[in-house]
Amino acid sequence: MLQVRIDAKNFGDAAILRDVSLALAPGSFTVLTGRSGCGKTTLLRILAGLDRDWRGTISGEARIGYVFQDPRLLPWRSVLDNVRLAADESVTPPKMSLDAIAMVGLEASVSAYPGALSMGMARRVAIARAIAVGPQVLIMDEPFVSLDEGTAGQLRALTLRLWQKHRWTVLMVTHNLSEAAQMADRVVVLGGRPARIAGEIALERPREKRDAPWLEQTAARLRGIVECEP
Repeated sequence: MLQVRIDAKNFGDAAILRDVSLALAPGSFTVLTGRSGCGKTTLLRILAGLDRDWRGTISGEARIGYVFQDPRLLPWRSVLDNVRLAADESVTPPKMSLDAIAMVGLEASVSAYPGALSMGMARRVAIARAIAVGPQVLIMDEPFVSLDEGTAGQLRALTLRLWQKHRWTVLMVTHNLSEAAQMADRVVVLGGRPARIAGEIALERPREKRDAPWLEQTAARLRGIVECEP
């Protein structure tokens, strides 16, 4: 179990997060949503240890892989070298980088440079880089944003297949409420000023039975929570 308790997080005089408590059960898939600017990415960065200027506690230890909103690929490095940047090869063997690239379907592009990649391919590289560290917890910050629906759908399916095989603990941010309903075990809504946990919905229906009417109904329930918050 990995748990974060944020008593207070400020940016200057602005209060961003207050009294936020979030627990991630092993192997779970949690989606975090809420209005733009409410502090979702800030919460991810705190959990990943990228932001240390806050008051609170983190309980539990885990190796974390992080998929950023922007793929953040270095243009002068190949796909393989971009993925290897994240892996500590004193701990994880070099083959894990190649395995991660194969897992996202880019084994034919290991020598390609980012300028030759589509946005969908670049996002696959970002996912490969995160999983090359051998994560126990996978944090994903809007990993499919700015993609056309066909490409986004392919990456959602890929992510779910990999999660079902490896059972990482996943925490993913998205504004797409249908996407949240499709992918998550649980959806947590962050809202308010400063932000807090405004509500959550457990999604117990098997994913193969989440048809279009159910996804639409669940997205509407989530939208009702999000839109109640300032």
